[in-house]
Amino acid sequence: QVQLVESGGGLVQAGGSLRLSCAASGRTFSSYAMGWFRQAPGKEREFVTAISWSGGTTYYADSVKGRFTISRDNDKNTVYLQMNSLTHEDTAVYFCNARILRENYWGQGTQVTVSS
Repeated sequence: QVQLVESGGGLVQAGGSLRLSCAASGRTFSSYAMGWFRQAPGKEREFVTAISWSGGTTYYADSVKGRFTISRDNDKNTVYLQMNSLTHEDTAVYFCNARILRENYWGQGTQVTVSS
């Protein structure tokens, strides 16, 4: 199986920054996309950002465009999420996602709390 482990979450003041990491291990394959989703209390899980295998194509939700940056290091099977100018609306559990052979794999999530 594929395992995804997120790290880097925590408490940050509004306007601050956090950097999340997600490491994939186990039975991984080349040419898979990775991304991030988030879920706030009382809300459905929503797409945040994704990145292609090569890193040449990225996608961002409008709510985070210009503030968040996704990147990856395929030698480490790791995807990163740099989050800047955080607001209270960014408070959520952030889940790492990998789409491998048309199947979605999820991490357990890491809590990001932005104080106002």
